[in-house]
Amino acid sequence: MENRYEREDLQAALRVLREGGVILYPTDTVWGIGCDATNAEAVARVYAIKKRVDSKAMLVLLDGAGKLQGYLEHVPDTAWMLLEASEGQKPLTIIYPKAKNLAANLLAEDGSVGIRITEELFSKALCEQLRRPIVSTSANFSGEPAAKTFQQISPELIEAVDYVCQYRREDNRKCTPSSIIKIDEHERITIIRE
Repeated sequence: MENRYEREDLQAALRVLREGGVILYPTDTVWGIGCDATNAEAVARVYAIKKRVDSKAMLVLLDGAGKLQGYLEHVPDTAWMLLEASEGQKPLTIIYPKAKNLAANLLAEDGSVGIRITEELFSKALCEQLRRPIVSTSANFSGEPAAKTFQQISPELIEAVDYVCQYRREDNRKCTPSSIIKIDEHERITIIRE
């Protein structure tokens, strides 16, 4: 992190995450609602805040591809190739089969989970220092468009979380959601979103 204020912001967000709380934070794509992805109660709160049914899975962020093996029964060879090819490109979320060590209510009905390796400084530091994956779901109510900037986030949603990060609130760069690719257990690829 660059300065004392950013470090204080990061530490405040980490305190909330460690206590099972929910934060609003900037990611490598759009602003996100997040929590500790291993905490089922915190995950349930995120669904409630978003007014979203919990049969719709949410993705998680990790700070490095080397940590994938801690949360997946097997990392397909295809995934390693896709991750390597996407370096320095548009952020990529991969939906992997057979997740493990994550809150069960976070996963899709087939046991899969979407994971994105974040390179954005703040969200990467959150994952590194929490030492666990962080839920990352867009900062909007279910069925509404994702907020592209902090200013577009609903005041009601801001009130519903436990901590709102200061970092990048003034950033008005156009943000876009990640590409999404699903890999099944037979290593077949489906492009969900380009």
